[in-house]
Order: sequence, then structure tokens, then C-alpha cells
Amino acid sequence: MMTKDLDSLLSEMKTVHDDLRLIPTEIIVVADWVRLKCKYGCSNYGKHLCCPPYSPTPEETRNILTEYRHAVLARFEAKPDQKLPPKTAVRALSNSVAKMHKTVSELERTAFLAGFYKAFGMNAMPCVFCETCIIEDMQKKDLPIYDLDSVKCRNKEIMRPSMEACGIDVFKTLQNAGYKPKVLGDCKELVELFGLILLD
Repeated sequence: MMTKDLDSLLSEMKTVHDDLRLIPTEIIVVADWVRLKCKYGCSNYGKHLCCPPYSPTPEETRNILTEYRHAVLARFEAKPDQKLPPKTAVRALSNSVAKMHKTVSELERTAFLAGFYKAFGMNAMPCVFCETCIIEDMQKKDLPIYDLDSVKCRNKEIMRPSMEACGIDVFKTLQNAGYKPKVLGDCKELVELFGLILLD
């Protein structure tokens, strides 16, 4: 199968989701400090296959990025569920996050079928497809986790790690791509979520 050119691919991907921006992978910033925010600031640490310590390390991510020349940033807008307190941000955004994860998976598949066989999607925030991840279920039963290949994710076809889980400094990367990300001070504000699809 012949690979389409990037412009044709981008047009095709925009039929799935129209808020896309093509970027060179050299502007994607990976930093070791990023996973500290997961380890010490997030209650989902160690509870999802797409999160640390199960996701690729910053060093692995740096190596992976050298194998790609291009990426597409996909921007999504989300409004949190106002009935839930701000401490439950992931739950408050769960419908929007699930939609974003499904869309990133579809964008990855679109690129793959267009001949970009190395296409790989990355998300924002922990996976929300299951009430509890298989990892958490195993932990509750005190089952040892020796080999991740033996852990059967219920949604392996569409579950992908988040950028931040892999050590990507999303703020700096977005700034490099021409966006103006900001820290939200109020849970009622509109939230911007970003997915990333690596291409070569």
C-alpha cells in the first residue's frame, strides 16, 4: 500500500476530528520531573496500565521520539461536571476523557490505514474505560505483577498512555506548538485536553 503525503493524511484525519495541528517531533519536550507529578500528586499512580510505573519512562520516551519525525496534536474542549467537587477532576471529566481517548484511537487507526504504519496515539489523563483497572483488581487480590504482558487489559486495542505519564512536558510542548496553555484556577472553567499521534 502506498503511503499518503502528510497533507492528504491531515485532511483525512480531520474527518475524524477537525482540531488538529501537525508538528515536528523535535519540539516535543520530555523531562524527568514530569512523572513526579504522577507519583506524588495523583491518586491514580500505580492503578492504571496507562500510568506510571507501567507506562514508558522518560528515557524510553526520548528514545521512541527519535524514531518519529512528525506528530499531530489533537485539541479537545471539555466542561467538567459541576456536581462533582474539584478533587475528583478525572471523574468530573470522565465522559470527555473517554470521548477523547476513543477519538485518539480512531486518529491513530486512520493514519495506520493511510500507510503510516508506525502511528501511535497518546492521551491526556488516566484511562476511564473501566470502573477499576485490571492492575488495581490484581492489587486488591494481592496478586503479584511480574510480567505486564500477562496482564490482560480489557480495552487493549484503544487504551494508550497519557503524554504526562511518559514524561512529556505537555505545557512546554504546547507552547512550542503555538498554543497558550494555562493553569486553571477554577473547576468551572473550560478545560482543554490534548492527544498526540506520532507519525513517520
